[in-house]
Amino acid sequence: MGGYLQYDTPTQSVRDAASNSSSQTISAKQLAKLNYSGQQIIKVNQNKPTFSQSDLSIAHGSWQKYHDLDQLNRVGAANAMLGKDIMPKTERDPLYVDPTGWHNKQVHSDGKTVWLYNRSHLIGYQLTGQNNNLKNLMTGTVSLNSPGMENYENEIADYLKDTNHHVRYEVEPIFRDQELLPRGVHMMAQSVEDKRISFNIYIFNVQDDVTLNYSDGTSTN
Repeated sequence: MGGYLQYDTPTQSVRDAASNSSSQTISAKQLAKLNYSGQQIIKVNQNKPTFSQSDLSIAHGSWQKYHDLDQLNRVGAANAMLGKDIMPKTERDPLYVDPTGWHNKQVHSDGKTVWLYNRSHLIGYQLTGQNNNLKNLMTGTVSLNSPGMENYENEIADYLKDTNHHVRYEVEPIFRDQELLPRGVHMMAQSVEDKRISFNIYIFNVQDDVTLNYSDGTSTN
């Protein structure tokens, strides 16, 4: 397998917030304060995941866990010990449930006409088979979903199929205050039996040429 894409050094403000120099893990509140400045994917904690040894235990085999929706019906963090045994064996059905902030429309972005939003799985369908599960869906821009999250999901899926090993995985949507549209998504993964999968990144929920209203998901173009 190839290595992960490398990204240019973030601006000073983003680097300071994401450098994780003063604590073991950067908090969701810290990530929520970050503002997009031209680089959609940034490394957190120098791209090193912060799972504990107990987090990486495979004593209970493969599993998945999804956080209950909050008082605003917003999705929370999803965690899993991924394994080939819980990957789906059938094609997924069409998505029909709407996460918070879902105000989809066609927009002009980067010289193309695209649908602004995807119903973005926190843990991709190809990894656990969860589909129309509101605890596993957020409103994400087309660029956040693909190629953003998808590149990492594909590499994990290929790894699981090739090795029959396990990957500890956590994906957390990041909301600012009471907003309904996530500001981004924090993704962290570590393969257990070897070190081939290892990343800790934040992807901004943005779309070129579109201004998003994060309070409710509406937009202008």
